[in-house]
Amino acid sequence: MPTYEYACDSCGHRFDIRQSFSEDPIRDCPVCGAGVRRVVYPTGVIFKGSGWYVNDSRSAATTPSASKPVSDSPGTAEKSDKKETVKSAPDS
Repeated sequence: MPTYEYACDSCGHRFDIRQSFSEDPIRDCPVCGAGVRRVVYPTGVIFKGSGWYVNDSRSAATTPSASKPVSDSPGTAEKSDKKETVKSAPDS
């Protein structure tokens, strides 16, 4: 059975009560008799393993080959990927 925390709207009294899931929530403060509300806390999330981004994302190898540019004649294509590097001598 879970333990629920309640807080009084009037006097601010906080108390815990063990209740089953089927029971109705507490409505009255045991100290002053005013209305109470259930306090809800955020839960901690721990991601373990390789992660969803590794398992669920598309890798670059699975992209369709139709998006690649195709040359008409593969043997006559010029290679212009060579880069010229200019080295300057250090000033002395």
